[in-house]
Amino acid sequence: MLEPRERLAFDLALLAEGGSGLYSVVEWIAIAPHVCTEILLSAEEARVLGEQSPSRLVALDELAVTCPRDVLESLLEKQLLVAEGDEAEARDGRLRGTHWRAASAIMHSASRWHGVDTAKVARDFDAQVEGNVLDHLGPPPPVVREHVPADRRQVLPQTETSAFDQLLLRRVTCRNYDRSRRLALAEFSAVLYRTFGARAVVDMAPGVRLLKKGVPSAGGLHPTEAYLLVQRVEGVEPGLYHYHPIDHALEPIRILSSSEAVELAHRFVAAQDYFADAHVMVIPTSRFRRNFWKYRNHAKAYRALTLDVGYLSHTIYLSATELGLAAFITAAINEVDIEEAFGLDPLEEGPLAVCGFGYRAAERREVEFDPLHVVWPE
Repeated sequence: MLEPRERLAFDLALLAEGGSGLYSVVEWIAIAPHVCTEILLSAEEARVLGEQSPSRLVALDELAVTCPRDVLESLLEKQLLVAEGDEAEARDGRLRGTHWRAASAIMHSASRWHGVDTAKVARDFDAQVEGNVLDHLGPPPPVVREHVPADRRQVLPQTETSAFDQLLLRRVTCRNYDRSRRLALAEFSAVLYRTFGARAVVDMAPGVRLLKKGVPSAGGLHPTEAYLLVQRVEGVEPGLYHYHPIDHALEPIRILSSSEAVELAHRFVAAQDYFADAHVMVIPTSRFRRNFWKYRNHAKAYRALTLDVGYLSHTIYLSATELGLAAFITAAINEVDIEEAFGLDPLEEGPLAVCGFGYRAAERREVEFDPLHVVWPE
C-alpha cells in the first residue's frame, strides 16, 4: 500500500523572505508486509512501482527501456521490486502462498509493535495534555447511543441472579498479582484445558482434521495456538512453552532464569508492569495459513481470527475467576518481540493479544476497574 503523508519542513531562505520558514512536504510511504517495515519512496519511485506487474516476472533490461534504471535498482534495494531467487521474492511468495487478503495483510503488518514502552508513551501524553484531557481530545461520544425517548423504550423483566451472575461480577481485570506465591499446577492445568483443550478430534474428510473445543471457531478450524511465558507455576520451570491441545501437555521451547522471564514479560506487554507480574502469560497466536487455507483471500477471514482471540480470552477470564484466580488481556503488545522469542514467521503466524492469569495480590498497588467493589471492598 502506498500512503501519502504530509510533514512540515523548514527553509531559512523562506524565513528571510518574511515568512515563517515552514513549508509542506508530501512523501510517499510504502507499507509492505513481506518487508515488515515502512519504506520512504520518491514520487518517481512511486510512479514506476505503480506501473509494474504484481504477478509476472519481467527482465530488468526490458523494464529499463521505459523506466530509469537507477529507480529500478533503488526499488530492488528497497525490496519493493523483487528479483527472481532473492530473499524478498521468497517472503513475497510466502505472503501470497498463505492466501492473505491484501487489505488484511497491510492492517496486520502496520499494527505490529517492536520495543514500544507504553509507560513512556503515557508519560509523554500526560505532559502533552497537561492534565486536561477534554481540552486536548474534546468530549467523548455519549456512553450509550439512544434512539428513542425513555418513555418509548420497552423495559424488559429483571433476570433472577444466578451463580453465573456472581461469576461475571467477580470477573475484574487484574493489575495486582501476588509475586510471593507460585500458581498451583492443578489450577494452571484447568485454565489451559478449559480454554484451549480439545474435547474431540474429528476427521471431516480425508486429510482434514478438526478439533472440538469449548469455544466457537470459523469453519471449526481453531487456528489459534497458545504460547506461554511461565514465571511462577508449581512443577513448571520458568520459560517459554507451547500448549498441545490434543495431548493436554506443555512443549518446552526455551527454559529461562527468573530474571530472564521477568525481562521478557515486561517486553511482551510493552512495559505494562502491572501485567508483567502475572504468574502465567498466554499468548494466543493466529496461524494464518490454517484459517486462510479455507477462507482464501477472503474479506472476513482476518476478522474471524480476531473473534477467535476474543472467545478464548474471555474463557480464560471465566475459568480463572471461577477458581478464585485473576486474569487480564491487552492488545498493547510488542508483537515483533514475541515473534522473535518464539521463532514465529509473522507472515504465517503471529500474536494478536497477550492474556495472563494468577493469584491476585492482597494489597492493591495499581488501580483496577471495579466500580461495584466486588473484588476490592470500599
